[in-house]
Amino acid sequence: MKRFSPVILLLLISFVSQAHTTSDTIYSTLYKLIEKKGIYVQQKKDKISRVKSMLAVPDISDSQRYDINHQLYDEYKTFISDSAIFYTEQNLKIARKRNDITRINESKLDLISLYIFSSMYIESKDSLKSIDKKTLPDWLLVKYYDCYKLLYSNYSQNNPYTRSYKATSDLYRDSLLNILDKKSNHYKIVYAEKLYDQQKLNESKQMLQTMLNQTKTDTHEKAVLAYALANIYMKEGNTDLQKRYYAISAICDIKNSIKENASMQALATVLYETGDIERAYDCIRSSMEDAMFSNARFRAYEASQIFPIIDLAYKEKINGKNSELRSYLMLACILSFFLVLAIVYTYRQMKRVARIRKELYRTNVKLNELNDELQGTNSQLHIVNKELSEANTNLSEANQIKEAYIGHFLDLCSTYINKLEKYQNTLNKKAVEKKLDELYKMLKSSDMINNELKELYENFDNIFLHLYPNFVEEFNSLLLDEEKFVLKPNELLNVELRIFALIRLGITDSSKIASFLHYSANTIYSYRTRVRNKAAVPRDDFENRVMKISSVKKK
Repeated sequence: MKRFSPVILLLLISFVSQAHTTSDTIYSTLYKLIEKKGIYVQQKKDKISRVKSMLAVPDISDSQRYDINHQLYDEYKTFISDSAIFYTEQNLKIARKRNDITRINESKLDLISLYIFSSMYIESKDSLKSIDKKTLPDWLLVKYYDCYKLLYSNYSQNNPYTRSYKATSDLYRDSLLNILDKKSNHYKIVYAEKLYDQQKLNESKQMLQTMLNQTKTDTHEKAVLAYALANIYMKEGNTDLQKRYYAISAICDIKNSIKENASMQALATVLYETGDIERAYDCIRSSMEDAMFSNARFRAYEASQIFPIIDLAYKEKINGKNSELRSYLMLACILSFFLVLAIVYTYRQMKRVARIRKELYRTNVKLNELNDELQGTNSQLHIVNKELSEANTNLSEANQIKEAYIGHFLDLCSTYINKLEKYQNTLNKKAVEKKLDELYKMLKSSDMINNELKELYENFDNIFLHLYPNFVEEFNSLLLDEEKFVLKPNELLNVELRIFALIRLGITDSSKIASFLHYSANTIYSYRTRVRNKAAVPRDDFENRVMKISSVKKK
């Protein structure tokens, strides 16, 4: 047995860890749902609106209207009790008009269940007395006993010193159990409640847990089962599981927009008792909002008993935190003051030391200058002469390039002027000779423009490559190997290289580049983006690298 004890210990640790993780997930889910419960309320309202729209269908029968009203009662009974009462009263009128005893009794029992949750106990009791249970079919007899059980149970909670009400509720519960199908969940839930009251907690818990495990979706029934289990764990003193199952019940209530609920309030109470004031405040506030929204007076009364206590504790905690924060803030201010003083003192000391060091340095420099004055002077003269020689060489080379390009520019201008003059004379001649068709054809033709553009680009390429002879090689070095540009025979630059040649010359505006190359700005932008995407260097730094491509080779 000793050999297996470490294994058992590890399994127990793993189980406890998993249980804590699951609980944390449940609580996290609940608090997120509290913030987003408006989404589920809107879904509920949308569903109700779809059912209501059926009432607007023309020429529907009283029977159909009764069924639609009953659907609205089902949707509203745990959502907005006043609306549920309204539609049930409408059904009671329809049933009385048709003298339908079964539906009259059904509507009365529906109203009674709503009156009970609204704490209208006298009205509930009077209505129940008006019903002859001998006329009720079994399915309505279930409602009848259920209403009596609920009436005396709720009334006994508001009157704890009158035990007879609870005993009466138990009697009606026994009557209910006698007519329910023993295989149904309704029977099992009511029977588990009886076992709970008889202190047979293990049997009740096992029955409820089995049903809960079989419930795969977050239905209202799952909320009821989880709430009942939480009450059992409360009686057993297992606070962790009590909170866990109250939270599961509250999650189901939010998802189903159940505003007439008890789990959120119960969770708030146990959270408060365990010292989790902030979460208790969030839960009780949510519970109060739901009770006020649904006009469930019984739940509102229950919540109003605990809300002031939790609210006061929450405010005290907030005030305590604020006081603590103010203390920390004051301490931080004091420390900051001393820190400033320390920085000022240190700064002054550093300035003093720096001044002394500077004086020492100057003294040493003067001594070194006296010893090395002649040697230093000769070295400086040699360096100056060398720099002047290099500067003269570079200046001479730059002047030669400038003169060459100015001459080329003037030659181009002269050539274009001659071409324009020749073209103008040709046009004048055609006009004088009244060869209008030929004149129109020449004006309409783009051959001259295309030829001139071609010649312009060739001149630009020649001039640019003369200035930047290694441009193509250095540009390709910035691209991925498989994306390098391979020029055609007799081709100096292609469109992409020409665009980045202009950028290298300092023309970065896409619209100006587009104007020079006779493309649209969008096309130029697309070319630039496409080439950047091929870069072997960071895309954002690509054009900066292009601007650093070297110019004329040094001899």
